[in-house]
Amino acid sequence: MSKIYAAFRSIGAYVPQKVLTNEDLEKMVDTSDEWITKRTGIKERHIADEHEATSDMAAKASEVAIDRAGLEKEDIDLIVCATVTPDYFNMPATACIIANKLGIKNVQAFDISAACSGFVYALSVAKAFVESGMKKNVLVIGAEKFSSIVDWSDRNTCVLFGDGAGAAVISATDKKEEGFVDIHASADGSYWDFLITPAPGSVNPASKEVIEQGLQYVKMKGNETFKLAVKTLTNDVKAILEENNLEAKDIPHFVPHQANYRIINAVGNALGMDESQVVLTVHKYGNTSAASIPMAINDIYESGRLKKGEMMLLDTFGGGLTWASALIPFAPKS
Repeated sequence: MSKIYAAFRSIGAYVPQKVLTNEDLEKMVDTSDEWITKRTGIKERHIADEHEATSDMAAKASEVAIDRAGLEKEDIDLIVCATVTPDYFNMPATACIIANKLGIKNVQAFDISAACSGFVYALSVAKAFVESGMKKNVLVIGAEKFSSIVDWSDRNTCVLFGDGAGAAVISATDKKEEGFVDIHASADGSYWDFLITPAPGSVNPASKEVIEQGLQYVKMKGNETFKLAVKTLTNDVKAILEENNLEAKDIPHFVPHQANYRIINAVGNALGMDESQVVLTVHKYGNTSAASIPMAINDIYESGRLKKGEMMLLDTFGGGLTWASALIPFAPKS
């Protein structure tokens, strides 16, 4: 038997219609377009409709990815959804709801919670399932309705986040050149409180007091997270390149997590990346957490920048703290 490899076959994305600009936020909290742009690089973000759930956005992105992969929905045999804003915080898994909305029956479906690193974490799971021979076509999703856990009176966090979804189809192939090259994924729980949604959960169960204290909203230690993110992302990318005998100049598409332009710029400069190599979408979407990287990949695909066989270097960092990087060629079917 020939060896099985995992191939990144397709990408799809969805963003809600509503756009919230920095000028809009000036009317809501004590902030300014100048301050937001200088500190983050964000100019606008998309916000889901009140009745639009994470699963709705995910299903729309998934339909695009499945179609672009040249597959029928019945060909999908595993669904993995990365999200920290699930439809329901306890159960069922959002992946199960997505499967139902897609009309996909009797397949394994589950969620991954790794914050902004979730999509690359999910890719590592898909790689393992495919290369072991257990699954043939895995639907990997990153989807977030971050507007549902943001305190819109907190100017330190509400300016950062947006909503959206991205999805990819990972399929089995016997062609080594189409397969994933490498994935790193790791975590350090000693920094668990750097980025956190304190409630609801077993530590802070839902209660009147929890709501009054605003513990259902995301909290972030911004300065500490920024410094650690730059250091961790740079070191992880250097390591994965070195281990695979590659240099920064060999990478046509560096796709970092779109959290903050200053972080992206600092990491890109530390790696010696040319501006043309760095994928940048933070200015128009903000930080969409687990949806960030697939949405960015979709942008370069739809703009014609991403060509068959070209290498993508993914790099992400999120609450947990978690981080991950991946070297993956774009391998659509001919």
